[in-house]
Amino acid sequence: MNHFLDEVFLDNSIRSYLISAGIIGGTLLFRRLLAKACAWLIARLITSKNKPFDAQRFNELVQAPIDMFLLVWAVIIAFNRLNMPEALKFSIYKSEFHDIMESLARAVLIGCFMWLCNRIIMYIAHLLHQKAIATEDRTDDQLVIFFSDFMKVIVWIIGILLILKFSFGFDLNNVLTGLSIVGAALALAFRESLENLIASFIIFFDKPFTIGDIVKVESITGTVEKIGLRSTRIRTAEKTFATMPNKKMVDSILDNQTLRTQRNVLNRIEISMKTPAQVVANYIAGIENILQQPHVLDSNVFLADTGVSANIIHVEYFVDMEPSMKEFFKLREKVNLQILTLAAELHIEMAAESRAITLRQQ
Repeated sequence: MNHFLDEVFLDNSIRSYLISAGIIGGTLLFRRLLAKACAWLIARLITSKNKPFDAQRFNELVQAPIDMFLLVWAVIIAFNRLNMPEALKFSIYKSEFHDIMESLARAVLIGCFMWLCNRIIMYIAHLLHQKAIATEDRTDDQLVIFFSDFMKVIVWIIGILLILKFSFGFDLNNVLTGLSIVGAALALAFRESLENLIASFIIFFDKPFTIGDIVKVESITGTVEKIGLRSTRIRTAEKTFATMPNKKMVDSILDNQTLRTQRNVLNRIEISMKTPAQVVANYIAGIENILQQPHVLDSNVFLADTGVSANIIHVEYFVDMEPSMKEFFKLREKVNLQILTLAAELHIEMAAESRAITLRQQ
């Protein structure tokens, strides 16, 4: 048996192949248990007894990257025990195949570690978000999302630098010097993206709006659902998902409808010129009585203009923010119906009904 295990195949004994296969197979077999143990250890490091811990959410986020990290590590250890066969000792663009494989293995290992760090950031952001939504202030919701995205970008930048250092042997001092030069060129090429990034900081610190506010920017009106590093996502009244660059959210005239204290309603009623002045006065007084409604804070009704085709009555009133939008529309509908009913009771003819066009043939 020992003689068989000592047989050499492709510069390695069968014993070495079996040991390497056992390392990989054992990792595949027990990686779930190992991943849970690693997840438990990481959880102990980033949480304490006084802080909340969502075990299910944490395991959902970190299970996959830990599994991959352990598997890649096991493959690296297994292949490191084997000798490179002579048949695989060749060069590709003056680089040994063995060195290329080692560099790729380090890059994948670092990538898995950065993936794990990214998922941990997502979990911390999840806990902070749960804590933020429990408060009435929505500024902290915006803070969590903003810095979550920002930290993800920082983690992946660090990961790329680590891959350049430990996989490809670049000197980070030279890399950073080169990046400063390249960064200046990229700043000119991607000027709009940088402007949007700067605008995101302005939105965060100036707080012209927060997540959940109803805003109007140019022709887009909707609820802010996410404020990112580059753009702001708005859910419109038609339930579509609009993406607005942050630069436009800062530079354009923005109407934050959530911060308004009252809702304004403006009607323009045109009645016939045949209507007697006393009837018009009674109609205006009746409309003023109609506007004595709950939630109506102030009203203004007057004869705005009289001309050749119609008498124009200006009706304006303000409603407080207590009723919901559906209740506000119902109140507006109720007022309009009562105004029409009053016009019918006073036998007032609308201007559109009294207009007639007569065609005469020469």
